[in-house]
Amino acid sequence: MEENLATGAFITSLKRNNKQIREDRATSIGEDAQLLYKRFVEDLKVQIKRMLRDQENMLDLSPDTATSLKLASDFNAAEYVEKDTQLSFKIRDARIRLELAIERYKYLFGEEI
Repeated sequence: MEENLATGAFITSLKRNNKQIREDRATSIGEDAQLLYKRFVEDLKVQIKRMLRDQENMLDLSPDTATSLKLASDFNAAEYVEKDTQLSFKIRDARIRLELAIERYKYLFGEEI
């Protein structure tokens, strides 16, 4: 019976030295941070794609079908300009954030994302 206690996971864990414990903690923390960093970068990429798609969709002025067009009197140029420029600002900001996140990831984890 004592042999099983001496080789079980709980007893083995209690016998680990400080260096082993620190290595296990470092590995766990590092893996979690790396995974979340990758997810953050991927989310930024998706946000940028969606905003670019939204901006492109704004060029489609056929409200009902592919053959219909929006009447000139129904088009609000000021609203269009405001929405388009706001999207441009958001895209630029997201691209800068993505670039910085990728650089930081490479620095922190020593590999390309």
